[in-house]
Amino acid sequence: MPNKPKVVELEDVVVKFAGDSGDGMQLTGSQFSDTSAFVGNDLSTFPDYPAEIRAPSGTIAGVSGFQVHIGHKEVQTPGDQADVLVAMNPAALKANMKWLKEGATVIIDIDNFDSKSYKKAGYVEDPLEDGSLEGHNVIKAPITSLTRSAVHEFGLDNRTADKTKNQFVSGLLYWLFNRDIVIGEDFLKNKFRGKHDIINANIKVLREGYHYAETIEAIATTFLVNPARKKKGMFRNITGNVATAWGMIAAAEKAGKRLFLGSYPITPASEILQEISGRKHLGVISFQAEDEIAGICSAIGASFTGLLGVTTTSGPGLSLKSEAIGLAVMTELPIVIVDVQRGGPSTGLPTKMEQGDLLQALYGRNGESPVVVLAASTPANCFDYAYLACKIAIEHMTPVILLTDGYLANGSELWHIPSMKDMPGIEVPSLKDNNPDFYPYLRRPDKLARYWVIPGQKGLRHRVGGLEKSDVTGEVSHDPINHQLMVEKRDAKVKKVADFIPLQKIFGDPEGDLLVIGWGGTYGELVTAVDEIREEGKKVSLLHFNYINPLPKNSRELLKNFKKRIVCELNLGQFASYLRSQFPEYDYLQYNKIQGLPFMIRELKNKFNELLNEIQS
Repeated sequence: MPNKPKVVELEDVVVKFAGDSGDGMQLTGSQFSDTSAFVGNDLSTFPDYPAEIRAPSGTIAGVSGFQVHIGHKEVQTPGDQADVLVAMNPAALKANMKWLKEGATVIIDIDNFDSKSYKKAGYVEDPLEDGSLEGHNVIKAPITSLTRSAVHEFGLDNRTADKTKNQFVSGLLYWLFNRDIVIGEDFLKNKFRGKHDIINANIKVLREGYHYAETIEAIATTFLVNPARKKKGMFRNITGNVATAWGMIAAAEKAGKRLFLGSYPITPASEILQEISGRKHLGVISFQAEDEIAGICSAIGASFTGLLGVTTTSGPGLSLKSEAIGLAVMTELPIVIVDVQRGGPSTGLPTKMEQGDLLQALYGRNGESPVVVLAASTPANCFDYAYLACKIAIEHMTPVILLTDGYLANGSELWHIPSMKDMPGIEVPSLKDNNPDFYPYLRRPDKLARYWVIPGQKGLRHRVGGLEKSDVTGEVSHDPINHQLMVEKRDAKVKKVADFIPLQKIFGDPEGDLLVIGWGGTYGELVTAVDEIREEGKKVSLLHFNYINPLPKNSRELLKNFKKRIVCELNLGQFASYLRSQFPEYDYLQYNKIQGLPFMIRELKNKFNELLNEIQS
């Protein structure tokens, strides 16, 4: 007989899916996220998976997780701790116990909780009997056995059948959160389009999970998260990597140029290459190069021929591209380099996040090689800053480095789909054939940028290369006076970009006790922590930067009227060091985290309150 639990309406809820890499928790998390977006919830996600292609099953090292925060209220982060944890084995439970809220619902696959699995996960005794789950609502579901039974009619072996057990979890959660199961069925039909046997097996398991939840007494309460209050318009759930790809495609369309992407696959940036390579119908060209150097050099060559040249990479690849970035600086060609930052040094933590590449982006080239540096701050605004990076590169004839990170790249949130007519225009600095006033390095007075002349244009022949150029004429020059002049002009051109970017905005009051400073992908956690402290009546504000080089023109003024300033970043203090070099008249405290994980809101609030108490005392 169906269970009739009490329905509790929630403002927001955090759900964490965890299991072995082969348990399909990433797909289940994406499915739950897409369903939540479909019914109108605001959301933010955080996939967390191991770097090993196939770590030993049942071990802590092999745990793959996906956390999603959905809300009726506005959601800025994937959340600190989970209200609901799905743990497919003891290792998944052990790895995530510290991220559970008090009284959380824990759903386990009881079929995988035996003494062998306990020991492999590092437990001394049965975690279901040692008291560690006391106070939590534990649902012991025989997920594996019921899944195998459900798909028996399809003649699947156990290994193949087990690949569908994530849909049992999805079905259970559709019941737990009062979702229409038809949405889940449509998701599977779209995901496995044309593979009818796979679709039918997964839908059968999805329904089995739903009906199981409907009949057990362990679920005394179900939850309802109503549509978000402030989200109006056309939205979709989007990851930062996909948003970055679409932003560059949109910019190329707006500029009337074809997009050329030359890249070498590297975690966590590869999805940008994959997304763009699947958009040939939009006129884009993608080239999977044999290495990082070939990737950027092909993009520079494309830019020389009049295409919008872009390349994508992560920290190790940015190091390899540094010499070619210098070539783009010298030739003054528009090119965008996307660096999806990850933990380092060297190979480091390939699947984890870090903000460790800032100083490399600013200074990591030989000679005086200034470039524009931008940083996205949410998965959705990766679209905006990818678009703006292309706009700046074209209009100012300069390389632009766009910094994202693994957290933004793989995380997702609701993105308001823009209209192309509302996107800012992109002015291409071109010249008509046979222009009598043409010189290769003749600069436009407003932006100090040279013109983008395409090889083969009549009467506009010129050459470019890595050797220093004569001012205006572009001839190779080793003259010392000319060299200093050209170095200063290239530097002034980048600084001139400050005249064309927005003034920096401050979240909160323009003066107070504490100014929190951040940049890039830490925005969600910082703005949430600051907002919650401000609701307590405390004088704290946030200054969060997306334009790094050059900094917005009013940055110095905004730093002035606070008793203390603290720079929060996921490194050892690179942006703090940069601010000290730019505005040395101010003191900067630091709060740094280098764990491959985002900030937690509670740890930020603890630190900010500690400083506010010091100020008051």
